[in-house]
This record gives sequence, C-alpha cells and structure tokens, in this order.
Amino acid sequence: MSAHCQVTGRKPGFGKSVSHSHTRTSRRWNPNIQRKTYYLPSEGRRVTLTVSAKGIKTIDRDGIEAVVARIRARGDKI
Repeated sequence: MSAHCQVTGRKPGFGKSVSHSHTRTSRRWNPNIQRKTYYLPSEGRRVTLTVSAKGIKTIDRDGIEAVVARIRARGDKI
C-alpha cells in the first residue's frame, strides 16, 4: 500500500538524517496511513479507503457522504 491519503492527499516527506558525526543520509517521513472501511448509506455498500489519521478526523467531522463526494469531484475512483 502506498503512503498516500485519499482524503487529504498527504504523502511522505523526504529529507536527511544527520548523525552525531554530521554524516547525512536520506530518509522519509511517512504519514500515519490506515485502511478503513466505511458504509455508504446512499449506495447501500461499503467502501474501503486508504486514509491518514487526519483524514479519519476529517471524515468524522464532515461525514463520509461529503468526503466521498469531494473525492469523486477530484476525479478519483472509489
């Protein structure tokens, strides 16, 4: 599963780890990605989304119907 949120669009951040000797090596900061299943009452089916922790909070706040409408308006398939 790629580290990409379907709701917020969060992706990994890239940078460098700096050791005590100041040697720099590449690293990445992954968002907290979860696979969650939600029930869509309007369609009578369940949808599985790849969401970050912030995306889960957004769904709790706005509702799954509004979030799915936003995802579809962007052109993403669910």
